[in-house]
Amino acid sequence: MVLPKIKKNSDGSHQRMKASDFDDVSKEILVTAISIFRCLIVTQAPFPDNIAVKTKLAQVAWHKACQIKGINVKLTPSGVKMLLTRTSQVRGELKTKMCSLTASFFGFQTSNSNNMIRQNRDLAEFLKDGAVFAFKDWESKSGIYKTELLQLGINVMWFANRHDKGVIHHKYFDPMPVEVIALVLTAIECCIDEWLQGLKEDIKFTSATYGIVYHGHLGSLQHFDDRTAPYKLLERIRTNLHDLARFHAGVDTLTSTSSSASRISDAAFKDAIREYRLEEQDDVEASES
Repeated sequence: MVLPKIKKNSDGSHQRMKASDFDDVSKEILVTAISIFRCLIVTQAPFPDNIAVKTKLAQVAWHKACQIKGINVKLTPSGVKMLLTRTSQVRGELKTKMCSLTASFFGFQTSNSNNMIRQNRDLAEFLKDGAVFAFKDWESKSGIYKTELLQLGINVMWFANRHDKGVIHHKYFDPMPVEVIALVLTAIECCIDEWLQGLKEDIKFTSATYGIVYHGHLGSLQHFDDRTAPYKLLERIRTNLHDLARFHAGVDTLTSTSSSASRISDAAFKDAIREYRLEEQDDVEASES
């Protein structure tokens, strides 16, 4: 078991833990665990109902990190705390990235002009009405859950390049989890809310305020899936989001990563069957002689 180095303030109280406070072995595990935890939290519980949910994901991330590194290191309370802080951090990072994308995508503009303030306010109210911002064409309300902004958000957050988390930990994003879609939609709505008064204001992307909004989007996605189940529309959307994200990152889709040279042909399978039959026949003849 490897324990982190606990530092104390002059008054004897513990300092806030940082990655540098851990020994080299634990630090190596921690860095990998953080990367995995950030993926687990957004793909399974972006707005966890309680600390037990987050703690369970932290334990899973740590265990997987130990497996990857081939080292068995016990997860300490300090390690858990370091991982759990990433929950709000990853949401905040997503919201920050979505704000500029959302403003430019829909055309919000910073201005003291009364006319522009009114336009911003009217646009924000229109986009929020019936969540039309989730449509490809928000004016005609067509292309539900096909807005390009959704893809842009996923690209910039998890698939910026071939070394980004969505590529490295692709198993968590293939196909794109409904939880991720709901999370990005919630972040978009938060960014739109910042323009409801006509002038942009900073609104914190907190669980207390947007947890219920997230669950609303998640419920709508699940209802959409139920209503369109025979056509597998949501499944297609999820697959498409993931494939386009990988393309943006500069990597092939997972179904085409293996070269034809590495595949065993059907002819080889037929040869194996023929060889087996010949061996079986030889065994029979040998037993009879």
